[in-house]
Amino acid sequence: MIKNDQYPDSELTGRIIGCAMEVHKALGNGFQEVIYQRALAIEMAAQNISFSREHEMDIYYKGENIGTRRVDFFVEGKIMVELKAIIQLEDVHLAQAINYLEAYNMKIGLLINFGSRSLQFKRVMKPRGNSQSNSSKNHSPSNNQTNHSADNGFTQGREISGLGAYE
Repeated sequence: MIKNDQYPDSELTGRIIGCAMEVHKALGNGFQEVIYQRALAIEMAAQNISFSREHEMDIYYKGENIGTRRVDFFVEGKIMVELKAIIQLEDVHLAQAINYLEAYNMKIGLLINFGSRSLQFKRVMKPRGNSQSNSSKNHSPSNNQTNHSADNGFTQGREISGLGAYE
C-alpha cells in the first residue's frame, strides 16, 4: 500500500495508484484511454474500492447549470480520478484536473497517465485555508467552494514503472 500521512485520504489515493501500477505493469503503454479505464475498473473492483465510472456531474457558473462533464472515476464518493493515455502530462492537463475539482467542488483528485513508458500520476488537491461558502447552487457533492491555484494545488508522485513508493 502506498501511503503518505501528510495528505488527506492518502491511504485511499495510495490504493488507487497501486491499482493503476498493476494495470500499467500488465498492459504497458500504447493503448487508448478507454482500455486503461476498463482495466482500472476491474482492478479497483478486485481491491474492493467502490467507484462509479464515467460519473456525470453538473457544472455551474454563478449558480447556473451550464452543462455536465463526465469524470473517468468518482471513487468512494470523495476522490475524482482523471485518466490520460498520452506520451507526457503537460501543464494543460493539470489545469484541467484542477478546474474539474473546482467545478465539482471536490477536495482531492488524481491525474493518472498510462501513455508514457513509466506510469505518471499527480495528486491534485485544493490548498487548505482558502474556503469560501457559496449558498447559491449545489455543486456536487457539497455546497462549499474553495479557490486554488495551479502552483500550490497539487503534489506530484515520482514516475514509476509498476514498482515503487508514493513520495
